Order: sequence, then C-alpha cells, then structure tokens
Amino acid sequence: MSLFVEFHLIQNFAPSNLNRDDTGAPKDALFGGHRRARVSSQCFKRAIRLAAQEHELVAPEYRGVRTKKLKALLLERLVGRDPLEAEGKIEVALAAAGLKLKDDGKTEYLLFLGEAEIAGFATLIEQHWVELAGAAGGEKKGKKEAKASAPADVVKKAKALLDGGKAVDVALFGRMLADMPEVNQDAACQVAHAISTHRVEREFDYFTAVDDKGGPDETGAGMIGQVEFNSATLYRYAVVDAGKLLGNLQQDRELTLSALEAFTQAMVRAIPTGKQNTFAAHNLPSFVGVCLRHAGPLNLANAFEKPIAPRHEASLTSLSVGELARHEGKLAAVYADARDQWAYLDLSEAWPQKGFAVQNLGELATWVRMQVAAQLEG
Repeated sequence: MSLFVEFHLIQNFAPSNLNRDDTGAPKDALFGGHRRARVSSQCFKRAIRLAAQEHELVAPEYRGVRTKKLKALLLERLVGRDPLEAEGKIEVALAAAGLKLKDDGKTEYLLFLGEAEIAGFATLIEQHWVELAGAAGGEKKGKKEAKASAPADVVKKAKALLDGGKAVDVALFGRMLADMPEVNQDAACQVAHAISTHRVEREFDYFTAVDDKGGPDETGAGMIGQVEFNSATLYRYAVVDAGKLLGNLQQDRELTLSALEAFTQAMVRAIPTGKQNTFAAHNLPSFVGVCLRHAGPLNLANAFEKPIAPRHEASLTSLSVGELARHEGKLAAVYADARDQWAYLDLSEAWPQKGFAVQNLGELATWVRMQVAAQLEG
C-alpha cells in the first residue's frame, strides 16, 4: 500500500533575503504570470538538516555528513596512529571503495555519507592496518593502482560499507555519485521550491556605516552600500514516501517512525540562514497541515496561481490559508482517497477544521508517528 506523508505550510517572513541568487538578490520566479518570492528546495533541505541537528531530533549515529574532507575526518578517528602512515592507508581503503582523493587530500566531489559509513571506514583501516601497510607503500598511486593494491578482502568490505549507513537525511534526500551508481540512493522525500502566495517586488536598503574613529574633519560615511530584500508569505510543500523511507533505512521500522517524527519537527522549525544577521527574520509558520495520502501526492501550489491580493480586514497569512483550504477541497473531491487523513496546527484560524486539530508541534509530530505506524507495511 502506498503511503505519502505530505506537509503544507503557510509561513510569513518579515523583510529578509533568505536565499540569494548569483547577484545577491532574493531568488524569485514567475508563477501564474506574476513575480513571486522564492526560496529554493536545496536551501530548505539544508535548513531542515541543520534544524534536526540543532534540536537533536536525530541521534548522531543516524545523521549524514556532506563533505569533501573525508580524509581529515578519518584521520581524527584514527586516534593514536601516526598521521603520515595513516594517510596512505586511508587513500588505499577509500580507493578500494571507488573513492579517489585529489592532491589536496579532498575527495573529487562533495560526498553525502552516513556517520556509520565514516565510522565503518575507520574501523576497516584499524582492522586491516598491517595488510594496508604494504598496499600503501611506495610512490603515490592513481585510483586504479591504489584500488588494485588493496587486499581483496579489504576491497569487498570497503564496497559493502557504502550502503547509506541508515543515515536519516541520506535516506530522506538521497545521493548520487555519477561514477558509482551502485551506491546511489533515491530520495524518499521531495521538497518543492517555496513560493509567495502573492505578488512581490524587490526592495533596496541603502545603508551607511560610520567610522567610530573618524575625526571632526572627516564628514560623511565610512562605507555605503545597498542590499536587496523582500517580505513574503510563502507556501511550502514537501512529501515523504513512507515505504521508500523504510526501504532506504534497511527495513528498520522503529528508525523510520522516528525519522518521520523528527522530519515533522525539523520541517516546521527550518529557517534559512541567509542574511539573518541583517534581517533576523525568525518567523515560524502560522499554518502546518499534514496529510496522509494513498492515491498519490497533491501539491497545492495552484491555489495561488492567481495571487492573493492584500485586504485591510485580513492578513495575507489568513487569506492564504483560506485559499489553500478551498483549493484542497476542490481537488480532494476529484482525486483524494477515502483513507486520506489530515492533522493541522493553525494559528491563523482560517483553516475550516478539516482533520485532527493539534495544539503544538510536538503533538503534531506524535500524530504523524502514530498514524504512520498503524498503516506502514513491513
């Protein structure tokens, strides 16, 4: 049975520049023929990972690390070993798995590895220290030569290590290594670009800075500049395929349920870090709706194809939540499954009480865990 856990958020941000393009301007997009504020899915995925770490929602052994500095991480774990000797062994062990180090000691590209995978490489090197000594000797080897010099037993074990390591964020967001497709992991979670429910225009902040040590003859500013920003009510959407997540986490049912509970909390608490020292836009969502769907996911962004127009008597947030509910009801009548379930946390008081109302985020996360536990196969 298919089970998709959807997250629908309405979140109003004060003036900010959370996610910049190559010119430093807030990202935007045309939608429904109108300019909208936009925060990319990659930006929010990282914010979700950081929120999970900051609030300790996932145990350290089930976290992932995105880095090119795998060699440095392994050197830190090989406590008591001669670093110069360990470097050669690390190179051979990684080459055995198909990973090459460049001259600066970093991997060829950014890796997304589970903590368990990194720990596994450290253990492998410790266990095969003597065998790797001969393989690591002599002149610096290329990838093929280093791999060929590794003992067959090490090659077999090294390849087996790259299984995702039950890392929750790797299981959720997936990974791809172009020249090692056998270790790729399809994402269990899809995250949409967040877009504003209304039209936006870019604004500019012209700023000056005063030299604290300036003399009486030094008039004017010590520095001048400008920064672009906007303010927007965003619609955020993400969906997790519960069955796929269970498979990515190697059929660990308890970890899958914990991962969904943690994702619920992290999704809501995630706020991008862009220009926060300038704007401090720490604005949490006013509406969080979670829907368990069975027929297939339903992104409700088209509720805002016609942009919400400001009104004196109502906030953009409440107008957006109301339009989201209206559009969902229209689609549900045609596409929804009778088994679909809603729970919601609504500070806008504009959601029409469809589903199970919760009073706080912890209660919502618990609801997700319990409902998925009752329906998840495996």
